[in-house]
Formats: sequence, C-alpha cells, structure tokens
Amino acid sequence: MLRYFSRTLVIFSKTRYLCVSANQSLSLPRKTPFGCLSFRFGVSKASSQSIMENVVTEHREQELLLLSASYDDFEGVIVNMKDAMDPAVFVASLRASISHWRQQGKNGVWIKLPIELANLVEVVVKEGFWYHHAEPKYIMLVYWIPETANSLPVNATHRVGIGAFVMNDKKEVLVVQEKSGKFRGTGVWKFPTGVVDEGEDICKGAVREVKEETGIDAEFVEVLAFRQSHKSFFEKSDLFFLCMLRPLSFEIQKQDLEIEAAQWMPIEEYAAQPFVQRHELFKYFSDICLAKIDGAYAGFAPISTTTSFSAKPGYMYFNTRDFNHHQKSEVEQVAKREGDRVDIDSSSHHQFLAESLRWIDQRCGDQRWLSSKANGLSLDRRGRGRVREAHMPS
Repeated sequence: MLRYFSRTLVIFSKTRYLCVSANQSLSLPRKTPFGCLSFRFGVSKASSQSIMENVVTEHREQELLLLSASYDDFEGVIVNMKDAMDPAVFVASLRASISHWRQQGKNGVWIKLPIELANLVEVVVKEGFWYHHAEPKYIMLVYWIPETANSLPVNATHRVGIGAFVMNDKKEVLVVQEKSGKFRGTGVWKFPTGVVDEGEDICKGAVREVKEETGIDAEFVEVLAFRQSHKSFFEKSDLFFLCMLRPLSFEIQKQDLEIEAAQWMPIEEYAAQPFVQRHELFKYFSDICLAKIDGAYAGFAPISTTTSFSAKPGYMYFNTRDFNHHQKSEVEQVAKREGDRVDIDSSSHHQFLAESLRWIDQRCGDQRWLSSKANGLSLDRRGRGRVREAHMPS
C-alpha cells in the first residue's frame, strides 16, 4: 500500500486515471497491467526520507513507473529486466512495485538481470534479494514478500551425463582414450561420455556425444542403467545414464580437441582391462553390457509422450520387452476366453485387443511381437477378427 504523499497523486493507465489527494491511502486494482501505471507527484521537505527521496527533490515532479512483470501459477511475480535504468530510479520503482505486489497477496519475486544490467545487482541485493542462479548471460535474484518461511524452489540440483555402449556386428565396442581429465595418460579405454545439454533429451544427447567424439553415426536403443552421485560438480549431484546405441556408420573420425585415440575393440578385451576389473562401477557397467549381449537383460527404451500439463513432447523410458510380454498375455487370455473368433466391437475386452494392436503398430512397428496384418489380427467382411498366432521378439 502506498500512503501519505504530500501532493495530489495521479495514476495513469492507457485509458483512465485516478486522482488521490494528499495523505490518502491508495489501493491499486488487482488486475491493473504493470507497465501501464505511472505516478506523478511532488515531495515536500518533510517527506524527504520517504522511499522516493533519491528520485525526486522538493517542488519537482517526476514520473515513476511500476516495474513491468508477469505472474506465475504460484502467486509469484517475474520481472524480466531488459532496458537500462538509473539505479536510484530503479530502487524507487522496485520499492513501489513490492508494495503493490504485497497488497495483491503475491509471494515470491523473481528478477532476471541480463549481464548488460549488472550494475543493478548491488542495489537489488541491498533491497533484500538474494542470488538464485546464474547463467552465462543473466543472473536470477529472488525475494519473498510474506513474513513466513519461503517456499521458493531451489536451483537445479543435478547434472545429467551419459555413457555410450555402441557395438557393431563383430561384437566390438566403440572406445576412446581422453586427452584431459582423470583418464588422461592412463591408457584406459572407455566408452564415449559427455553431458546432456540444456533442453536436450537423454537419447539425443547420447547420439550427439558419440558423433562429436568419434564421428560415428548411431541410433539410440535404450538406457541400460543409471547411477546417482553427490557433490561431484560445483557441489551438485550427478545422474549418469549408461545408454546402448546401434552404429549406423563404422569409420572413426576422432575429435582432436578432447580425444587421444578411438577404436573398435572386442567386448571381452574391453571388459578384461585391469581398470575395469578393479573399479566396481565400471565392472557393473561391463557386466550389464555382456548380459545385454546374451539376451538376459532388458533396458529402458524411449517412447515419445506428452502430458496434460504441456503440449511439448518428451520421452518416457521403460522396459518395453516385459511390457510387451504383458500385453501379449492379456491378448492371449482374451482369445482363449472368447474362442478362436472374436468380435472386436462386442465388449471392452475386444476393444482392448484392438487398442493393443493399434498401440503396438503405432509405437513399435515390425520390431515387436504383433503385426495387425501378418501375425495378429485378420478381419473378415463382417468385421470379425481371428487371432492366429503371436510371435515373441527374438
């Protein structure tokens, strides 16, 4: 709430204004758009210690804008600063804005300062804001308005990395020796590894890292395992995903900046390295890869999905092999219960059968255990279907 100005206060919007006489409190409309409000006022000597003391002097009028901002879904305010401001004017606008947001019942205030406005960081901190996170081109500061413990989300806590298990038809794996880091000069051959970029999917990050380090084109197959550790990189936690990829090319063109050497190596030779045998994590990784080769291990394949909260596509990773076993069992039970011929439209069971076939066709194509034409369902002219046989994946 803004109180006790020594002269008439005029609030302008795009189409209207309000006049408030001296010593009268002011309540701003809840939905008044920021950036459309301005104050014109004069300050007497008696009010020289008010929040405007650095902006106006006695008997002088000056315009003060509330900071342009937007609301989030949690009664928070987001200020994305773009234009340069005099620090004194900015502080006065910030104080007036916080008073306005407090009256509206807002909670957290987020101020994003681009690197070009770094001169405002000190004055923002002096107003009670603290650092939340920083990126190469901006810093984010936060403030909690209510007189309660803040519930603002913390900065990102994890970094995501990948290791790529890429094997050709000769059961040779793609391995590299690095020029820097802990493996420099050790002679250890390791899988290509790297960090997933901001906004990048794990499956796409793995393909990119293999291409960058070795020049090999590959397609993502599945996540075989993942490991979590803590206090590893700038005191952040780390998630590392062991991924299986299928090579699409075979001629290696190593990256000179980071990679000392790269080659295709028999999987047994890789697993027999003393370093791999001595270190439990790497031993687990090699054993998982060997189990995968033997067909005794199922990883997590990516399926593109969307949610009701966002139209942006993402990936869900799950054990499609066991999931398809379960789907096959459900279909077989329906076929057994209903007999050799089934009417797709007669019951929910039959609808489930049709939906199962449709899902498998759309998601898995000819790589899975049912094809609606070749192996699973044939329709006659009366719209009835016959389940002939189902083949499991090899």
